[in-house]
Amino acid sequence: MAVEQEVREKAARARKAARRLAYLSTGVKDRALLSMADSLVKSRDAIMEANEVDVRAGREKGLSRALIDRLLLTPERIEDMAEGLRTVAALPDPVGEVEAMWLRPNGLQVGRMRVPLGVIGMIYEARPNVTVDAAGLCLKAGNAVLLRGGSEAINSNRAITAIIASAAERSGIPAGAIQLIENTDREAVNVMLKLNDLLDVLIPRGGAGLIRTVVQNATVPVIETGVGNCHVYVDEDADLKMARDIVINAKCQRPGVCNAMETLLVHRAVARELLPGLLDDLKDAGVEVRGCEKTREIVSWATPATEEDWATEYLDLILAVKVVESMEEAMDHIYRYGTRHSEAIVTRDYARARRFLQEVDAAAVYVNASTRFTDGYQYGFGAEIGISTQKLHARGPMGLRELTTYKYIVFGDGQIRG
Repeated sequence: MAVEQEVREKAARARKAARRLAYLSTGVKDRALLSMADSLVKSRDAIMEANEVDVRAGREKGLSRALIDRLLLTPERIEDMAEGLRTVAALPDPVGEVEAMWLRPNGLQVGRMRVPLGVIGMIYEARPNVTVDAAGLCLKAGNAVLLRGGSEAINSNRAITAIIASAAERSGIPAGAIQLIENTDREAVNVMLKLNDLLDVLIPRGGAGLIRTVVQNATVPVIETGVGNCHVYVDEDADLKMARDIVINAKCQRPGVCNAMETLLVHRAVARELLPGLLDDLKDAGVEVRGCEKTREIVSWATPATEEDWATEYLDLILAVKVVESMEEAMDHIYRYGTRHSEAIVTRDYARARRFLQEVDAAAVYVNASTRFTDGYQYGFGAEIGISTQKLHARGPMGLRELTTYKYIVFGDGQIRG
């Protein structure tokens, strides 16, 4: 099947399914989500077999450790995906919710009701768990979804999509509500970008190059998920044991994801006490440290940092470190190099914590916690379809409510406009 033909035919089926999805009962949607979760667990061996093909091919291509980690599925990760679907099923359904209702002087009752977006085109890279998160959230919010994952995960995505789509249809979800573009040619993305007659919105999720391509070339409306050049700032009044734990978690717990810390900023007043032991621990964990001149005066083995390092989302065990003179310098650095994703301060000073929260412009700002918590599941959303760093429509982890819009509903008793 030609690339454009496949994309158009599947998008048309999604458009047809979306019409029915918009008014399906919560009970039908929840039963489908639970069936999808059970089917994932029951089909675990088949999913892992398909994933093994992708992981082996990725290693042969020389993918980084971080990318292999994003690609890899384990029994625990499959159970986590299933649990995410169960959590979404347990969440309140936003569709049909009347957020407000007011009475006009002429007797009209005007209300605002939550409704699905329609058909969502999801363009993402080598993370097969996104297939499940996107499908589950879109379904609960009454949207059909057209999935276009990266070529690195094609076998995993085929297996997962077939399993969850079949389970959903057996539970009463219309055919075509969950579909995968199986052609890995990049032309498929180009077709999706211009498919205004069939797609209501595009959500890109991946590296800077993918997101930039979608944002700059799409005529379909885009919700931009962000690159994560995230910072942790250790203030002069920080609990240094807490700071150490937060920094190691933010960098090492899973370095290949967008909410991992990429730059550590340390106030000069605590730098000599904190950095030697902390950077040694990071080095032992396999982290390559790239430091400013002041950092290298304290820890001589650190590689000199360049201007490029401050602006780079590594998605790997690499960390840029800068000693700053003040919180103002730290915030200036974040303003210049940050991507408005996730930023954190470690401090015991209440006033500075509040100031950091107020002045740092990001989708998520933390006091005394790891940036790794910027995640729909961690925020209680069940899962997320992405983390938006833009300010229109949605910002931060996007759950069910962010996958809906609203329409106005008006009740009258014969009013006409004079």
